[in-house]
Amino acid sequence: MAIDAMEQAALVGTAFGGLLRRWRNARRLSQLELSLSSEVSQRHLSFLESGRGHPSREMVLHLCDCLDIPLRDRNALLQAAGFAQAFRCSQLDADGMVPVLDALKLILEHHDPFPALVVDRDWNLLMANRGWANLLSLAGEPEALWQRTCGDGARNVVRLCFHADGLRPLIANWEAVAPAILERLHKELAASPSAGLATIIRELQHDHSIPSRWHHLEPGQPLAPVLPIELSAGGAELRLFSMISTFGTPQDITTDELRVETFFPADAGSDGLLRNISGAG
Repeated sequence: MAIDAMEQAALVGTAFGGLLRRWRNARRLSQLELSLSSEVSQRHLSFLESGRGHPSREMVLHLCDCLDIPLRDRNALLQAAGFAQAFRCSQLDADGMVPVLDALKLILEHHDPFPALVVDRDWNLLMANRGWANLLSLAGEPEALWQRTCGDGARNVVRLCFHADGLRPLIANWEAVAPAILERLHKELAASPSAGLATIIRELQHDHSIPSRWHHLEPGQPLAPVLPIELSAGGAELRLFSMISTFGTPQDITTDELRVETFFPADAGSDGLLRNISGAG
C-alpha cells in the first residue's frame, strides 16, 4: 500500500533522528551540550531526534561538523534525511586521487630505511615501504608471514600483530603494546562504526590468550601520542616508537579513512640495525 507525503516525511525524520541521537550519545553529549556547541535550540534538537522535525541539508552538515562525524557516516545521515550524498568514495588509484597517491608514495619513500605503511580504517594494508618489508623479514619471509596470519584475505595489520604466527612472538613488551593497540581499536570503533573493525575486535575478544581486562577502557583517557615497541629476533634487539597520522581536511571518504603509521628508531643501535638491514648503513 502506498504511503502519502506526510507519512514519508515522518519516516525520513525518524530515520535521521535515530542516527543523530546515536551519534550524540557516542560523543557523550546531552541535548543541552549539543545545543550549546551547535547554537541550535535544544527544543529543535529534540524535535529532530524524535522525528517531529525535519532538518535542512545545511542543518545536517552543520550537526555533522559539531559532532565530528566521519565523511562516510555524514553521507548516511544525509540519505536518512532524504538528501543526496555529499562526499565521494574514490579508489586510491583513481585519476582524481593522483595527488594523494603521490603524496603517500613520497612519505613512504622518504621514510626509508625506517618502516612506514598506509592502512584503511579497518587496518587493511594499502601501501608500505621497503623498511616495512625489512621489518617483517625479522619474523620470516614476508609473503609466507602474510599467508600464515591472513590467509587469502585482506592483509590486516592488526591480525598480523596479534597472530601467534605473526609479529606477536617478536614483541618483547607485548603486555604494554597489546593493550595500547586494543585501546586504539575500541576508540576508533566508537568514533566511526565499522563492520570490518568490529569483526576484528570480536575475534580478539574470543582469543583466550588475550586478557579480557585489556578490552576495558578508562572513559575519557586520551590515547598516548606514540607507542614504544621492542622487538627481539635472532639475537637482535630493536626499539622503535610509532606515530599515526591522518589527513586534516579530507573531502573524499577514502582520504578521510587513510592512516599513515611511521616507525622511528628509539636509540642509535636500532637506527643502525634498520640501516644495515636495508643496506643503507
